[in-house]
Amino acid sequence: MSRTLGAIVEALGGQLLGDSQLHIDRLAPLATAAPSDLSFVAQAKYASQVTTTLAGALIVPPALQEAAVLRGACIVSEDPYLYFARLTQWWREQHRTTEPAVIDPLASIHPTAVIGPDVSIAAFAVVGEGVHIGAGAHIGPQVVLSANSRVGAGSLLYARVTVGERCTVGQRCILHPGVVLGADGFGFAPHRGEWVKIEQLGAVRIGDDVEIGANTCIDRGALDDTVIGNGVKLDNLIQIGHNVRVGDHTAMAGCVGVAGTAVIGSHCTIGGGAIVLGHLTLADGVNISAATVVTRSISKPGHYTGMFPIDDNASWEKNAASLKQLNRLRERLRAVEQSLDNASKDTRPP
Repeated sequence: MSRTLGAIVEALGGQLLGDSQLHIDRLAPLATAAPSDLSFVAQAKYASQVTTTLAGALIVPPALQEAAVLRGACIVSEDPYLYFARLTQWWREQHRTTEPAVIDPLASIHPTAVIGPDVSIAAFAVVGEGVHIGAGAHIGPQVVLSANSRVGAGSLLYARVTVGERCTVGQRCILHPGVVLGADGFGFAPHRGEWVKIEQLGAVRIGDDVEIGANTCIDRGALDDTVIGNGVKLDNLIQIGHNVRVGDHTAMAGCVGVAGTAVIGSHCTIGGGAIVLGHLTLADGVNISAATVVTRSISKPGHYTGMFPIDDNASWEKNAASLKQLNRLRERLRAVEQSLDNASKDTRPP
């Protein structure tokens, strides 16, 4: 179902230039947009795409307003990317099929569970003893809510999510398929060549407005809880170890690994495939590049990178071999410098 540009601006703001009755059939990227589509250009450096795209209308920054008007209708926003993000939310809400809250008879619900109003529980979900589910939450098929766990109001748990005993999920959270909260942390004590399990007695606490991607795992704490702050965004296939604490509004891309007891500040970003070693602390506002291995605590905000640049394999092997010799070469250079310094002293006039 299409929407007019006028309806979009009425709902989301921005300055509309052009035909307010232009109908928009879909939101689309610049490269594949059609004359009935709406797209966006985030920055002035992409100005060339204003004239090449076939989109019927564009969301642009003020710097591209003149160029956009010459080609047709546009919405001018100080932050087109943010505007587009809010537009996607509005668009989905406009096209969402409204279904009444239903508790499927094939769901297994313990008689002591407390279910708030307007909660949906799909077939084959398991709601354990003493579970609390807040108003308007949606529990997908084959979700397992273990004993005394809690899910906040308005949260959405997709299929096969598992919430362990005593773990809590805040309000308005989104947990994608396969998320596991509260599996045991990886804790073992060595004894005579064997490993003795350390029972994990803590839980996991997820704040409000958190989104967790598919098959991400967050382990319960050994003694204290593992804590994920408000507004945190986690991508797919992330591993968060036991007793980790993640500050508010931090975001992590896919396949990040955070080892046990690490503390990550607020408003941090961690790129895909990066590793944070255990017991380290990252200050607020730290940005870690993809594939970086964080081996020390970081006390100042900023952008940090630690990786060996990609190269063809033969060159990489040569460089890696040289890298292994750096310490020996440094000692040789130090000896040469000392020898030259001594020789210089010997040749000075008395």
